[in-house]
Amino acid sequence: MLEYLFGNPVIEKILFFLEANQKCYPSELKSTFQSPLYSFQRALARLEKGGVIVSHKEGKTLIYQFNPRYPFLNELKVFLQKAYSYFPDEIREKYYEPATRKRPRRQGKPL
Repeated sequence: MLEYLFGNPVIEKILFFLEANQKCYPSELKSTFQSPLYSFQRALARLEKGGVIVSHKEGKTLIYQFNPRYPFLNELKVFLQKAYSYFPDEIREKYYEPATRKRPRRQGKPL
């Protein structure tokens, strides 16, 4: 939809995924979109170099999220939200909506 504006479809997927889920990591994107890991790693590095996103470690995993100090973050989020509202429901549910738990909680596990 906006890949021509962002330069490639991988960056579009990353930005919309971050808008919907707030955080992501490369392997999660790879499994969600069934695309090569390297293309997501390269696009994430490009966005981080541009200051749009930042990364931090959680354990051994490198987590990416929007950079709160990015000067155009509010405008970018408004733009992404407006564009996201035009996505078909099946695309939103398949790729961008947060996953819901598929199996029941283990008996006796605290909440």
